[in-house]
Amino acid sequence: MNTKRFRLFAAALALCSVSTFLPATEASAQAGKPAKALVLNANDAMQFDKKEFKVKAGQKVKLTLKHTGKFAKQAMGHNFVLLKPGTDLQAFASKANMASSTEYIPKSESASIVAHTKLLGGGESDTIEFTAPKKGTYTYICSFPGHYGIMQGKFVVE
Repeated sequence: MNTKRFRLFAAALALCSVSTFLPATEASAQAGKPAKALVLNANDAMQFDKKEFKVKAGQKVKLTLKHTGKFAKQAMGHNFVLLKPGTDLQAFASKANMASSTEYIPKSESASIVAHTKLLGGGESDTIEFTAPKKGTYTYICSFPGHYGIMQGKFVVE
């Protein structure tokens, strides 16, 4: 009888130890890795210096936006707003134009936003950290009034 119990215990122990060696999911594999550092510059000519970023789904991202110009944020503010696929850019920008009290981030559109920086003036920078969403192509914009039309790019999640 003791031999059967021992064999049963040994079998249970073996099953438990095997489960610790099963392959990790993509998200848990990314969890221990350092964040992917991205830098995006914006200038007084209403331009981002990059039009596309590529990251992996579930990857930690550390994005730094730098306003390389000289104008104050009231005159030439810039931010980075990462939008979910399917967001109507024109409708979002229209609502952003009316959201000066929240640095042109419309609260009514929070469900459309993956991540965003604060609004910056010349010489300022802001760093945000977030987890890359599911696979797809996302659009990032500057939501300062009149900027989204030319200040945008693609954020590709593979």
